[in-house]
Amino acid sequence: MAAVMGVARYTLRAAAVYEARPSRVLRTTSDILLEQDTDQRFVTAACAQDYPKRPITMIVPFAAGGTSDVIARTVAEEMSKPLGQPIVIENVAGAGGSTALARAARAEPDGYTIAIGNAGTSAATYTIYPKLPFTPESFVPIAMVAKTFGIVALRKDFPAKNLQEFIAYAKKNPGKVNLGHAGVGSSNFLICKSFVQAAGIDVALVGYRGAAPALTDAIGGQIDGVCDAAASVSQAIDDKLVRGLVVGSTVRLATLPDLPMSAEAGLPEFEAQGWNGLFAPKGTPPAIIAKLNAAARTAVEGEAVKKRFHDLSTVAPDANEHAPEVLGQLVTRDVEKYRKLLEEKN
Repeated sequence: MAAVMGVARYTLRAAAVYEARPSRVLRTTSDILLEQDTDQRFVTAACAQDYPKRPITMIVPFAAGGTSDVIARTVAEEMSKPLGQPIVIENVAGAGGSTALARAARAEPDGYTIAIGNAGTSAATYTIYPKLPFTPESFVPIAMVAKTFGIVALRKDFPAKNLQEFIAYAKKNPGKVNLGHAGVGSSNFLICKSFVQAAGIDVALVGYRGAAPALTDAIGGQIDGVCDAAASVSQAIDDKLVRGLVVGSTVRLATLPDLPMSAEAGLPEFEAQGWNGLFAPKGTPPAIIAKLNAAARTAVEGEAVKKRFHDLSTVAPDANEHAPEVLGQLVTRDVEKYRKLLEEKN
């Protein structure tokens, strides 16, 4: 009987141990997961604290010499100073900027690959190329770094001398006038589309792999004119290599005081004020985004960038426009804005 009771007591103790074991395993697993999460957050914070340890690549979606490229180089040089590391520019032209943005979206989200975008590459492109391998959610906004103004300029020997003469000429010669831009999906393409629709004219739009090649052909007389941002075309206008026709702005540009704004020229519907912003791949740690945002803000508030932007007929964002959220809101707004523009009469 004693033996039986001993076996029973042993069986009950074993059963109790067996029943208790799963809860101990579950608690242990939970503890491990909590420790791993804590460790991961510690590693991320530590990496952000040490960031950057090596040069950063800034992808520019167009050939060297265009608006985005000039702005990127200006801002990158000044951003590198507070970051303590150089920012290397990588020009990746093609498909109106989507080739570059696809590369940026695939990059490791570690802060060492960022990209500069604009209303074309980061908003309109989703309507123009609906099957892109990335979406607006593939990127984290860092900061808006510049506000730009769209200009239409003509080869210097074009027959029309002002906007109204140009519109009349284009209407008498439908489809024969051609205007160059930096590629379908670029901000310059959007300047062209906005201008053509506002003027109600039929002209051929010629895409290039960047603003600089288009401007070169306009200077050489291979095309009738260009749609471009003031940042890349103002010097050519000032040097009388091309003739400025109109700026899609509500104010005259200080660097081109003789160039009429759209309302003065009789076409108030033409509005072409754009922006450039910096983006990182989705998943980039918030602490790294904050460091990049602070460096961008320091850069665009500095005298070196302000002076360079003034020479380029470009302006820095206002003090309340530096936050990443502001750039994110711009993208959301412009995705819808340019969807309507591009679907109209297409």
